[in-house]
Amino acid sequence: MTLKEIAAEAGVSVSTVSRVINKSGKSPASPEVQERIWKIVRRTGYLPDMAARRLKMGVKDLPEAARSIACLYARVQDSDSDTFFTVLARSIEREAFKHGYILKYTFTAPNIRHPDVLRLIAGSQAQGVAVLGRCDIQLLKFLKQQFPYVACAGLNPLEAKYDQIICDGYQAAVTAVDHLIKLGHRRIAYVGETRDENRYLGYCRALSAARIPLCREAVINVPLSRPGGYRGANLVFDRAVPVTALFCPNDATAIGAMKAAKERDISIPGDLSVISIDDIDTAQYLTPMLTTIHIPVEEMGQMTAKLLIDRMEGGHTLPMKVSLPFYLAGRESCGSCPVPAKEKP
Repeated sequence: MTLKEIAAEAGVSVSTVSRVINKSGKSPASPEVQERIWKIVRRTGYLPDMAARRLKMGVKDLPEAARSIACLYARVQDSDSDTFFTVLARSIEREAFKHGYILKYTFTAPNIRHPDVLRLIAGSQAQGVAVLGRCDIQLLKFLKQQFPYVACAGLNPLEAKYDQIICDGYQAAVTAVDHLIKLGHRRIAYVGETRDENRYLGYCRALSAARIPLCREAVINVPLSRPGGYRGANLVFDRAVPVTALFCPNDATAIGAMKAAKERDISIPGDLSVISIDDIDTAQYLTPMLTTIHIPVEEMGQMTAKLLIDRMEGGHTLPMKVSLPFYLAGRESCGSCPVPAKEKP
């Protein structure tokens, strides 16, 4: 397969294909065109000629079939249902491609033990797998049996001896809730997953440090998704819990919660402040724009690919943990705590 053949199948120019796979230029193509090109690359196994470069660098070359990796979405039912993980996977794919590897296979945790998927894994020659999101130890052990090399990326660190690229979700949650507390909020709801979730623990820790009692009625355990956020926020409103702010563990959940608030004519941030974690591209195009904790997802993907490939090529043997920084992206969805009517002058 050549660039010219990929361009012909995708219905674009050769230069567009080159810009997409080499990520050159600020806007190489629309997201739809980029995905169409990468689908062809994955299906055909196209790789640039890296042999000369690798030989020059003194790196032992691998058979072409072995220069493929897999990606496991550990927390989502559908690999396209969560923008954060989609962007993370694409970043891994682009970085791997630069090193002469291709992201050939993608799986989700719910379907990985399906007989058809197991046969696909057994028949693949992928040596490494990148695990995206929180993953239980049993699933990691299963993956280790199928793939010699495993690297994990996400917001929840693992107590396991695997390569990990982490942006600390616990501290990110503390920072988000602290921001609300500094704005005067003390009745802060949590809408999202609670089991084995560092962001929920960070929420609890921030409240405790500010000596704010945890209100169980204001903690809603729902999936981290737009439907989950929509349902969770409506539960808060239906319970008539007197909250002035919502903290959601990710932007997708916050977007669902904001939709629920809008349908009930609850003003954001006038009546209710909303904050979350991720800073997906959509966050700055909402009305109001979403205040969120920025996670460097592109860099996380790049580091995941680099660490996984380095291990596959014998560059390191000890398990490594890389911690990436985050920051508060202050926008429009958070404001000062509204003064109750009886307290107004």
